[in-house]
Amino acid sequence: MCPKVMVVDDEPDTIDLIKLILEAEDIEVVGAKSGLECLEFIATERPDAILLDIMMPDMNGWETFHKIKEKEPCLPVAMLTVKSQEFDKMLGLHVLKADDYITKPFSRKELIKRTKELLEMQFQ
Repeated sequence: MCPKVMVVDDEPDTIDLIKLILEAEDIEVVGAKSGLECLEFIATERPDAILLDIMMPDMNGWETFHKIKEKEPCLPVAMLTVKSQEFDKMLGLHVLKADDYITKPFSRKELIKRTKELLEMQFQ
């Protein structure tokens, strides 16, 4: 059985790109276009890790992150964002305690490496 990663992003092209990259590595990818859709999914089916965009309409990534961690505190979540300033990374990793912080644009190699590291957190 291959691991399952959920990608939460309001840009369908981003979900499709990540799906193309990760499925070539035998990682199943499911997409959600909003924080609400993500929360509805994990209420019935649990992915092994989540890649979560920060800047989304309605419920932003940080709100979604906190709701995920309330329900599934051990579920690894990496923020996936264009917010690449050092301050944003420090806030995400050290204050808000995201498991990883991946900035867009990312390389194929970086996405694969960081996603596999995120999945390793789940299976330790």
